[in-house]
Amino acid sequence: MTTEIEKAAERVARLRAQAEKVSGPLADAEVQLRAAEEAEAARRADRAEEYNREFAGTWQARAEDAANSGDAARERFFEALSAEPWFAAYVEYRAARYKRGHVLTEAQRAQRALGEAVTAPEQRWYGAQILDEIVSAVESQAGEIGAQFSEDLDAARERYVSATD
Repeated sequence: MTTEIEKAAERVARLRAQAEKVSGPLADAEVQLRAAEEAEAARRADRAEEYNREFAGTWQARAEDAANSGDAARERFFEALSAEPWFAAYVEYRAARYKRGHVLTEAQRAQRALGEAVTAPEQRWYGAQILDEIVSAVESQAGEIGAQFSEDLDAARERYVSATD
């Protein structure tokens, strides 16, 4: 009668034999996997270098295209803005400030020409907070668009580097 120890020893021996049978192919498969990973890394490095050389050689034209890509939108913006009643009202409001400035300047000139003490105050210019709020909103949205462009550019690079053509 075999003891528990003998049974366990036989089981261990069988499992070791099975492990030795599959360990050779497993080791071979691991070597193949490492070789394939190294080859893929080298291929990607080559593609990345090719992409980087092409991009480095064309960045100025790309940057100019990107900078000029907003020209038509700027023109449309000012056309649309000029057609807005609220914008016309704001222009009228700000024009009143300029008119007052011209009146004050003329009053100062006239008082000096007459040899009188200049009592007309200096024009005080101040910005309107609404413009700061508009600029803040525009910059926020423009930043989001710029971030999406950056993500798209990164994705284009990754697609190029990952391509297996």
